[in-house]
Amino acid sequence: MSIDTFSKEDLIERLKEISNQGWIKNARHGNDGGVGNTLEDCLGITENNLPIPNASEWELKTQRFGTASLTTLFHVEPSPRACKFVPSLLLPKYGWKHKEAGKKHPEDEMSFRMTITTKRSDRGFCVKIDRKNEKVLISFDADSIDERHIEWRSDLKKGVGLKELDPQPYWGFKDLEHKAGEKLLNCFYVQADVKKKDGAEWYWYRKVQMLQRFSFEGFLKAIESDVLFVDFDARTGHNHGTKFRLKQGAFPKLYEKVTTIVENEEGEFEL
Repeated sequence: MSIDTFSKEDLIERLKEISNQGWIKNARHGNDGGVGNTLEDCLGITENNLPIPNASEWELKTQRFGTASLTTLFHVEPSPRACKFVPSLLLPKYGWKHKEAGKKHPEDEMSFRMTITTKRSDRGFCVKIDRKNEKVLISFDADSIDERHIEWRSDLKKGVGLKELDPQPYWGFKDLEHKAGEKLLNCFYVQADVKKKDGAEWYWYRKVQMLQRFSFEGFLKAIESDVLFVDFDARTGHNHGTKFRLKQGAFPKLYEKVTTIVENEEGEFEL
């Protein structure tokens, strides 16, 4: 079967075969990205270039079982965009001294780097969903600041004050749904167990799911259940971008239709 003639059904059968094959050695890739690259080798395709009809509507996503790392879904700055909230408000007025200030960076280097959920962070920030006004908001509460940051709190009190952010950074539902819908295509979602032997990584593509039709309601519920985070990553002179990031294993929550193609029991194959 040529990769030029893959149908979606052909691809599903091939993914089943790969999963049922057991452990597969990463023969030529570095460990970073090796799970996805090795699966693409097994399928005989280039990076995420699925040879199926309507391939532009599909992605191949791979993830390691058990990883604590978050997956970046997309970058999008909060509104109103003209305010440039991160470099003009959050960093200069709510930032703190960068841990590398005076070392890797200048002495006055500031940082505003945090990953936040609907639960207040130790610096008092959280994400709120305002369904009435159709906004995802960033909120601040000085009373929630941990005592470890007492000096930073004192600096805020002398400067911008300890009240709620005004205006509050936000993402409108419609804008966010459009952005997410562009990025979160239908996908074959493949999760792999990973082991090392003699310095090489081996992968067992133990679970394969087909995820169809992005669900914005699922996206909002993922925020509410604290598996989807807002990530700020800015320092003086450079904003690395505001990101929405997802916990491992939570991709199916973002789709209307989830079909499990194969799910092998853990421990079924020995390396």
